[in-house]
Amino acid sequence: MISILKKIVKNDNFLSLLSNIVVAAFGFFSIVILTRSLTKSVFGEWMLYITASNFIEMLRFGITRIALIRFLSGAKENERKELIGSNWLISLIATFIIVVIIVITRLSFPDTITQSGFSLFFKWYPVLAFLNLPFNNAQSILQADQKFDKILYIRSFNSGSFLIFIILNFFFFKYGIQQIIYAHLIFNFLTSVICMIYKMDGINYLFKATRKTNKMILNFGKYTTGTLIGSNLLKSSDTFIIGLSPFLGTTGVALYSIPLKLTELIEIPLRSFVATAFPRMSKASIENNITKVKKIYYTYSGATFLLLIPIIIICLIFAEKFVVILGGAKYVGTADIFRVFCIYGLFIPIDKFTGVALDSINKPKDNFYKIIYMTTANIIGDLIAVFGLRLIFPQLNTITILLFVSIVTIAMIIIGLFIGIKYLNKEININYKDIFLHGWDFYKTKFNNFSKIHFK
Repeated sequence: MISILKKIVKNDNFLSLLSNIVVAAFGFFSIVILTRSLTKSVFGEWMLYITASNFIEMLRFGITRIALIRFLSGAKENERKELIGSNWLISLIATFIIVVIIVITRLSFPDTITQSGFSLFFKWYPVLAFLNLPFNNAQSILQADQKFDKILYIRSFNSGSFLIFIILNFFFFKYGIQQIIYAHLIFNFLTSVICMIYKMDGINYLFKATRKTNKMILNFGKYTTGTLIGSNLLKSSDTFIIGLSPFLGTTGVALYSIPLKLTELIEIPLRSFVATAFPRMSKASIENNITKVKKIYYTYSGATFLLLIPIIIICLIFAEKFVVILGGAKYVGTADIFRVFCIYGLFIPIDKFTGVALDSINKPKDNFYKIIYMTTANIIGDLIAVFGLRLIFPQLNTITILLFVSIVTIAMIIIGLFIGIKYLNKEININYKDIFLHGWDFYKTKFNNFSKIHFK
């Protein structure tokens, strides 16, 4: 029994899942505390700061992260050092350019930004961008090397230390949003220091970068950057457009953020499986083993889809309770928005792994186009829901408008499914019935192995 437990604990899927569960749990409890520490308006400002920061992170690391994971999967030692060096060089330059643009924008439009809900982002993200650079680079390298135990450690420290602070703040310190931002910056900096001390971030290879590896990463990254930005915009565009609305504003952002945050709990298994599937599919693709690529795709997408079904049913039934637990009674009116997100969540696995498969077989351009179609549909739908419906039906309340915004996400992901299936099927001739068959076989095999050990 002990040997079985050791084997499970060392399993990449388990470690990746555990990492996402731990970080999501810390994030969940952080929101629980923050919603009770801040007013709706101030909490909305915090969510805009976090959402906008995450969006820019996608721009910074979209250039390098997926490319690095793919190419490191089959790299020799010398090329490995060069790739890590290029990763550092490109991400450093990208960070500098982005920070300059943000600072210039803030200095050019000080009054507009001060009056908007984005003032915290424009003021503090340039600092965060440099403080968390080693931390983010370390995550890219560790994922490529499938060292999910170390990813678990550093992410747990980053999220856990911040959670401890806001709990102490809630009960004792009673600090405001500015001090909470300071704490967020400090713990990101400390996480980066740890990554540098233990040489997880690869900064010592910075000067190993070559023109060849720079070009490799940039050629691949020019599409994956767009893909990651588009993927992030699929959700963050909702928040941005709501935040820009004069009649919804930061209060609308706060209301929408609670069900959106709950949806991330549904996606925990998905993110975990993606983290382990992508390097494996990439390696199989590099080895020209398309049969293995297809098998990994079938198994992971099918297993995740089946796993989400009972989770989503529970969330649909107890939506009000989940909303109250996360945000408190003042957010209970957003339960139906969460139910819509649950339906959207059912489509996520196949859509996500279709994109992962396209990237792994070196077709990031197709995945980029898929995301562009989805993002365009989502933004147009959001603009109609937030501004168009309000003009036509001025009597609609905030919750109803936000409900229409959430419904747009279902239409958006259905569009993505059809486009992704078309692109992938053109490359490796996918039989989509096998997704469900392999997913079922995955759990059947696990159950049979468990039965043989415990019931023989």
